[in-house]
Amino acid sequence: MKSAFVLVVLSCALAAGPAFAQQSAAPATAAAQQAAPAPQPQAQAPRPFPEGAKIAYVDLNQIASQSKEGQAAGERIKQLQAKIQADLESRQKAMQAAQQKLEQGGALLSDSARAQQAKEIERMQIDLQRATQDAQQEVNEFTQELQFEFQQKLLPVIAQVANAKGLHFIFSIADSGVVYVDPGLNVTADVIAALDSASGSSTPPAGQ
Repeated sequence: MKSAFVLVVLSCALAAGPAFAQQSAAPATAAAQQAAPAPQPQAQAPRPFPEGAKIAYVDLNQIASQSKEGQAAGERIKQLQAKIQADLESRQKAMQAAQQKLEQGGALLSDSARAQQAKEIERMQIDLQRATQDAQQEVNEFTQELQFEFQQKLLPVIAQVANAKGLHFIFSIADSGVVYVDPGLNVTADVIAALDSASGSSTPPAGQ
């Protein structure tokens, strides 16, 4: 398994937050559609690992979303996003208040005072745009850092599971190109259990 590929796959699971925007939320109808529960397939009993098998596969997205390490990383990203989003919303409200003030009382101001307020609003708009771009970059960089940390902990655990089961090869089901594989060859749960056991109290607390 190539390290670069692990990072690409994990980015889908760990970087789940949306890009920061200055627009209002989606219409309520869209939110209602998203909130509607999707039908859940019936859970099937896990297949036993085939005796003598020398290959297996894992679902990296499942590992990232269900392991303690992956969940902690996701929570840290969400908390950073919430902190930055609160700052951006505060900036936007201040800019909107300045615009409203100018619209309501602009006629009572002198030309120079009105021009000064308009210039200040323009500056606030530029600052908000830059802050939004900086925020997205900060989240991206933080996510990449967590992805690398996660990978450094995950790869030795995958090797540990492979050695314990006497496997010659473990591939990622997300990029295998295989149209059928015996479900019993799925060692994702083994890797999650081993990763959680290895992390233990070493998992950093959620938050920034």
